[in-house]
Amino acid sequence: MGNCLGTRKKSPAEIAPSELIKPAPVISPKPELIKPAPLIKLYGHPDSFATSHIRLALSYKPVRLQFVPSDAQQNPTIMYKSDVVTGSVEEILRYLDAKFPDSPVAVTSNVWGWCGAKTPAVVWVVMLQHRSMSWHLERMVKWAGDMGARGGNASGDPSMGSPRMEVKKFAKSYSHLHQLLLEHAQMEEIVMFQILESADRGLCKSANEDHARDLPVMNGVKEEIKIVGVMNVGSPDYQEALTRLLSRLNKLKHFEEEERELLPLMEATELNKLQQEKVLQQSLDAMRETHSHLFRFFMEGLCPQDGMHYFGLIKRYCDNARVSLMLHMMVD
Repeated sequence: MGNCLGTRKKSPAEIAPSELIKPAPVISPKPELIKPAPLIKLYGHPDSFATSHIRLALSYKPVRLQFVPSDAQQNPTIMYKSDVVTGSVEEILRYLDAKFPDSPVAVTSNVWGWCGAKTPAVVWVVMLQHRSMSWHLERMVKWAGDMGARGGNASGDPSMGSPRMEVKKFAKSYSHLHQLLLEHAQMEEIVMFQILESADRGLCKSANEDHARDLPVMNGVKEEIKIVGVMNVGSPDYQEALTRLLSRLNKLKHFEEEERELLPLMEATELNKLQQEKVLQQSLDAMRETHSHLFRFFMEGLCPQDGMHYFGLIKRYCDNARVSLMLHMMVD
């Protein structure tokens, strides 16, 4: 998974283990051969959810965006070469995918595994959160394993710096993931599990036990990273600490059981539309850090289509200030 948000500073989510890096000869093209990215003009109201949606979609595409705030059109309008396209968000996204097929952004299906058109929106949100966190967890596991395999040698990625600098980057990235995991678990406990428990007492006992088990493991990972950071690089103790770190990280994967046994039962609770909207609002309120300064990190764990799907699900339940902040985190 993971995505590409255009030309920007490399984020911790994009650091590749050294065995994935294949050195290539550096060939500098002649300046006259470098073509600028295609220019797309977007006209729309700056506070419009539809405009925000399209701006996010364009951040995934290999284009330059010129945004022109405008109240003249009821719907957002884009101009590309001689094309002028206006209409619904879905229509514009399909147009962008037709012109720039790499990194598709239009959500093409409302079916995903057992999820379908009747699945409550909050379940889609939880499933997509699982997908992002699983991607980040897998990345951290590969990264930790790679550091252990190198035995204290520098990474093949020059942006990592020295081994001790790399550990600091690893710690920062895990700190972001740790916050996502905490907020997600708290959201499930105070919102999702409460609904399921009211329908069938004891239904979430196993899931709550998993959460209670995971918390000390999550905190233990932070402690192991601190230990690695102060040890002599390449020493036996350093290697042993990395082994423990990898072992703890591997214990944090439990989303599959929850998705298989609990989330499908949300449909059986038969929440009406207003109740579903209230539940989704409560879920977002419980994850404020995720949907503010950690939003970019979270979205990096989703492919463009999943990212657009997630943004489309949550934007209608966020006020303009929060939507603007999330968009700022993604495109600026």
